[in-house]
Amino acid sequence: MRTYKISEILYWVIAGISTFKTISLWNMNNTRAYYFLGFAILSILMALFRRHYRKKFKNRNNTYK
Repeated sequence: MRTYKISEILYWVIAGISTFKTISLWNMNNTRAYYFLGFAILSILMALFRRHYRKKFKNRNNTYK
């Protein structure tokens, strides 16, 4: 259960770093900024996906006790 929470936090960190890089590269190199924007969106979606399954597993484990 703890690894799900750690991986969720890591995805949020990656999303934050990618967003920062997107903002800093926007005026200089648009192509590279789009790559980082894609990574940020993907990281946010993966974090939400992990959160959904972490809560689902937690609820499933609590119902069998």
